[in-house]
Amino acid sequence: MKIVGISACPTGIAHTYMAAEKLEKTAKEMGHFVKIETQGVKIENILTADEIEEADVVILAVDKKVGTNRFIGKKVKQVSTARAIREPKKVIQEALDGKDVKVISQKFSKPNSSEKKSGIYNHFMNGVNYMLPLVIAGGILIAFSFAFGINAADPTDPTYNQFAEVLSIVGGGTAFALMVPALSAGIATSIAGRPGFAAGLVAGTMAASGGSGFLGGMIGGLLAGYATHFLANKVTIIKSFASLYQLIVVPLVSVALTGFAMFYLIDKPISLILDGLTSWLNGLGSTSGVLFGLLIGVMMASDMGGPINKAISTFSIGLMSAGVNAPIAACMAAGMTPPLGIALASLLFKRKFTQEERTSAQSCWVLGLSYITEGAIPFAVADPIRVIPSLMAGSATAAAISMGAGVTSLAPHGGIWILPIPNVLNKPLMYVVAIGCGMLVTAMMLGFLKKPVSEENGISTTSETDLL
Repeated sequence: MKIVGISACPTGIAHTYMAAEKLEKTAKEMGHFVKIETQGVKIENILTADEIEEADVVILAVDKKVGTNRFIGKKVKQVSTARAIREPKKVIQEALDGKDVKVISQKFSKPNSSEKKSGIYNHFMNGVNYMLPLVIAGGILIAFSFAFGINAADPTDPTYNQFAEVLSIVGGGTAFALMVPALSAGIATSIAGRPGFAAGLVAGTMAASGGSGFLGGMIGGLLAGYATHFLANKVTIIKSFASLYQLIVVPLVSVALTGFAMFYLIDKPISLILDGLTSWLNGLGSTSGVLFGLLIGVMMASDMGGPINKAISTFSIGLMSAGVNAPIAACMAAGMTPPLGIALASLLFKRKFTQEERTSAQSCWVLGLSYITEGAIPFAVADPIRVIPSLMAGSATAAAISMGAGVTSLAPHGGIWILPIPNVLNKPLMYVVAIGCGMLVTAMMLGFLKKPVSEENGISTTSETDLL
């Protein structure tokens, strides 16, 4: 059989490529021809028209909207990237057997309620994708500016350095300042297409300047997107007036509606909530900080790059604009721990891992140190009952120590590689201790919970009753 497909996740990083790898490897083992196009940070392994024409079935392992016009007349099975990673053989067999397979036609059906629900998440993730390059680049440039001294960017300070000032202007004054507008514009564009960009940008800029921050930007982005979508696509206009309507009326009305709603309904209430939250977070004692850290750690490790992980990390990034920098340090520590804990466990408890797993675990050192939590996913998929609780325990430990010790980070990303930059982490030693303790907890739990494997067949000696 010939199988082609597409894999794509909202962030376009780990899940996209892991789903493609699982499907391709499994299909080849089953004796089928397979080619999966990855629509990640860039589109790779692009399917040709001949390959699509010759395919017996198309598998879409996607968590966001992808173009399907190429597959008109073909049998298509759509699943999430998570299911493709978790159950590749079952997904392939179902596709070949025709289970939950649909034939793509030119007439598109209306989405059902579950698709609408998942669409909100995809809109948010699209906004996050717009925002992340600015956050990462801006945050790290700010961190580099602090290498010259905490106040080196201030022309009135004795430690002033012009290079530090430029880094601060580019990173903080420009890139970081565009974080919320990019978030809102990305959300609005995801909903309404290109016409939603202007209203979304206005909503985000007003949220950033008005004090409602990323929460206001998210709400404003939704409002801008749906208002523009209604005006651009739902209102019927006579053909002779359509071009003028789309060019002038849609942006004028959508921007005005969004702006007035932000000013009168959104900015002030959200600003009050954020001010209260900021005061509470800044006033956290060590005990409360530990409890908040435990929550951060559990959320970061629960789905390793999924919606829960993205929710707490995006929330922590948003707090940075309010001057609260401890949660993002805890997020990084918690996000680094799962791959590092697995890598350590594969060295300490070799009998609990197959040779293939031990080889794969070597990459987890680099992934973990680089704050790429998704490196732990293959191990969690293979043995979720034992691995996921171990990861959550380790990440909770790391984040709790980080928050309890009051570790703060001026960079929102970068993992361990920000450690040599002076002044970015206020307590670099405690940051390393937090990560080390979390890594050790994960490794020890994995060693205790995982069953020995048989090297002959490469599978665990666990029986079915052990899982109950």
